[in-house]
Amino acid sequence: MLSAIKRLLIGRPLKSNELGEQKLNKTKALAILSSDALSSIAYGPEQILLVLITISAAALWYSVPIAIGVLILLLALVLSYRQIIFAYPHGGGAYVVSKDNLGVNPGLLAGGALLVDYILTVAVSISAGTDAITSAFPELHPYNVGIACSLVLIITILNLRGITESASILAYPVYIFVFAVFIMIGTGIFKTLSGSLVPEHPAALGTPVTGISLFLLLRAFASGSSALTGVEAISNAIPNFKDPAPRNAAKTLAAMGILLAFLFSGIIFLAYTYGIAPKGQETVVSQIAAMTFGRNFMYYFIQAATALILVLAANTGYSAFPLLAVNLAKDKYIARMFTVRGDRLGYSNGILFLAVTSILLIVMFKGETSQLIPLYAVGVFIPFTLAQSGMMMKWIREKPDGWITKLSINAIGAVISFTVMMIFFITKFPQVWPVFIFLPLIVFIFHRIHNHYEAVGDQLRITSYMEENPIKGNVIIVPVAGITHVVENSLNYAKSLKPDQIFAVYVAFDRETEKQFEAKWCQFQPDIRLVTLHSHYRSIINPLSKFIDTVEHKASEDNYRVTVVIPQFIPKKSWQNILHNQSSLLIRAFLLYRRNIIVTTVPFHLNK
Repeated sequence: MLSAIKRLLIGRPLKSNELGEQKLNKTKALAILSSDALSSIAYGPEQILLVLITISAAALWYSVPIAIGVLILLLALVLSYRQIIFAYPHGGGAYVVSKDNLGVNPGLLAGGALLVDYILTVAVSISAGTDAITSAFPELHPYNVGIACSLVLIITILNLRGITESASILAYPVYIFVFAVFIMIGTGIFKTLSGSLVPEHPAALGTPVTGISLFLLLRAFASGSSALTGVEAISNAIPNFKDPAPRNAAKTLAAMGILLAFLFSGIIFLAYTYGIAPKGQETVVSQIAAMTFGRNFMYYFIQAATALILVLAANTGYSAFPLLAVNLAKDKYIARMFTVRGDRLGYSNGILFLAVTSILLIVMFKGETSQLIPLYAVGVFIPFTLAQSGMMMKWIREKPDGWITKLSINAIGAVISFTVMMIFFITKFPQVWPVFIFLPLIVFIFHRIHNHYEAVGDQLRITSYMEENPIKGNVIIVPVAGITHVVENSLNYAKSLKPDQIFAVYVAFDRETEKQFEAKWCQFQPDIRLVTLHSHYRSIINPLSKFIDTVEHKASEDNYRVTVVIPQFIPKKSWQNILHNQSSLLIRAFLLYRRNIIVTTVPFHLNK
């Protein structure tokens, strides 16, 4: 039944040689890998206005020069990451760049920050998408968390079906959103210029505002820069592109930058022109659409498209997180299970881990997007800064043709990224201080995992020295609970190994039962020595473990090995296992970590 459900949800397994069919062309890649950045226009401009409105509505005109600053940063990042794509065509992005050029710890800092950022990508995107839904239907607002968690599960199932299939499904809503917002921006500009829509008297550019400060403007700029999260995803996911992968990735990055610049500029312009101020229960995009079209079909179409892309922006995390996890796992900094491809050739362990952690975040923060965005944004500007700094070191060290120009581009990107990062730390410290705890902790965990893998490798490597201690013989212990075919089957197996000694061990709770069992045993298996243990406290494990320890101690002195053979019967129906074999499970779990004990289970299958 479970297998049938799995096939229904994620489809038939794919052969390894079908991997080439799971690559993305530029059109699908733009939708899947740019959805995070493009969706940022739904909350990036709003974050600027949320800061400015704390002074007064007259301060909202500052959103225009702040937006110009964000666009300059966008240009620097696009040019910088274009160079990273060609310099590191196998992907890995900021993690690989930082590790190769700045050292292991900066690389792990970038990798850890990006892993957290992709988890936040899913949580923020889904939360923002839920906000868009509840803006259109306010009666759903109390169910934000439940709606968000359900959407995470849907996106997870789509990604488990494989990147090509998920891209084929998810590309349409992204392009519908871009088309819808372009219509809204074009219509809004036309109505404003033609005079058919009269704005609510926005403050003119340059109007003096009492109480404005550089600190507040920098804070607004940092908040608006959250619209640039996701720009780095394409450089991490180069292996997902069809050949020539670097060239296709670079073209996709350029297209994403152009689209993001136009959409971000249009939203800021209309918000300023309309004199829109942020509201608690309605997003800025919702207000712009309502003023442009009224609450008619087009309004609900734009809200639906916005909700869809905000939800699907999570797919950027699903595309980039597993590939980054693969790079870290190959370098032995996280579990090797992240390198394993699933039935549909995707890295399903990474996808599932991302889904679980994102749901936990949504539940912890109760789906409040505004609480998640500062952590989300600062998490991505750390790798932004490290990646650009790493590329600077690369150009200085290698000095290829045109390296001065390349160095200048990355230097500008590094300076601006570092500036924005510091602005976040200074202006939003009460919200981003957890970064100073969890990032060092993540790097520490990376090192612990790496040290473990290295230690395991040293001990398993066949060339390493291992003291020879030849085994002279074998002693077998068979715990028995009665005289049955299950026990008989296990004893026959033990005899076939021709050990030096076999002990059948029975734990009795009262003396009468002990005597009765001994009498039956003499008729059942008289050639095998029975050891009966009396348990005063009705425990099987304690007396059994003491006996095994005694035998193992004596056996190890003479270089004999002890094997515990555990009888177990297998019911005809798998669900019936929960009704049986609890004692054998406990014995196995208890003996698993004993150094010189071998544990063997002998199954006996029931026919009905």
